[in-house]
Amino acid sequence: MHEAESGLLAINVNNMVDMLSKAYISLVESNTQFKKFPSVMLWGPPGVGKSQGVREIAHIIESETKKNVVITDVRLLLFNPVDLRGIPTANEDRTLAIWLKPKIFQMDDSDKTINILFLDEISAAPPSVQSAAYQITLDRMVGEHKLPDNCIVIAAGNRVTDKSVAYNMPKALANRLCHFEIKGDSDSWHDWAVKSGIHEFVVGYLEFNSVALMRFDSSGTNLAFATPRSWEMVSNILNTITDNLKEVYPMIVGCIGHNTASNFRTWTELYRTMPSVEAIFAGEEVDVPKAPELQIALRSAMVAYARKHPDKALIDNSVDFACKLPWSFRGKLMHDYYHIPEVRPIIKKNEVFKTAMRSGQR
Repeated sequence: MHEAESGLLAINVNNMVDMLSKAYISLVESNTQFKKFPSVMLWGPPGVGKSQGVREIAHIIESETKKNVVITDVRLLLFNPVDLRGIPTANEDRTLAIWLKPKIFQMDDSDKTINILFLDEISAAPPSVQSAAYQITLDRMVGEHKLPDNCIVIAAGNRVTDKSVAYNMPKALANRLCHFEIKGDSDSWHDWAVKSGIHEFVVGYLEFNSVALMRFDSSGTNLAFATPRSWEMVSNILNTITDNLKEVYPMIVGCIGHNTASNFRTWTELYRTMPSVEAIFAGEEVDVPKAPELQIALRSAMVAYARKHPDKALIDNSVDFACKLPWSFRGKLMHDYYHIPEVRPIIKKNEVFKTAMRSGQR
């Protein structure tokens, strides 16, 4: 962590998720109302992972509390004031105006549910929308419409210094929120990427060249640039369309920019020269690669294969092969295996893994 220009401690997404998840779970377990805890404001450059972090918080709360967690994702940049305040209409005897309840307030208020109202792009919303959004974050209501007691409020936005569409937050309002400044972090992103099934080309390249994870330049004019979000877009293209970069290269450039895409394309050529992953998992004799960059590429391919084939014999064979390489290779391989839900129960029973855990190695 380090102190940012805003006076906040800049933390990565994993730190934020861990901290807030524990806080909210503690409130649930102690039967404390969420309004006793301040609404949270997440600051950070575009694509750093704020939205993904909120989804991860919801997943952790749901798994730990066994309650149904529902996220209401409100992109405030697209909203008008009436979308938050409601539409005025006459009462039954047409003597008073009443406000129809906006859809975002129609939440399940039962004890079996936890709601998360995520007010994204709050700093980019017009001032008229921001005033209503701030009333929600501070008072948990707009006009006569109130949020249920089982609702967590989290807001997010870009900083004015990011040169995105953003308005300064009034100091009086800022003083009533709990602020987090989110920074890009290659290690925490790697763990999330492995767990989430990000394509092996992307995982491998960003381990080899971690500075390529975040290429956002607030003073630049490029429309496409590398961020955790745009790398996830690249992964989605490779996973769902084709991982033949020749066929989708213009799409890759359109996500992360020409220079980064060119370097990424060169990196993927390593995968043509590495040993057979299928042979490794089958326990066959395979030549051990010597070049560090080829070892990184091979490890990302092995992690991807293990995700698709969570079989104990195959996983054990892959660990046996890893033992022929430097400790850093097998240590990182087992670390990644542990972050895959389907593989974790298998690797925990592996003798090499158990020995490493007893000795305190990673």
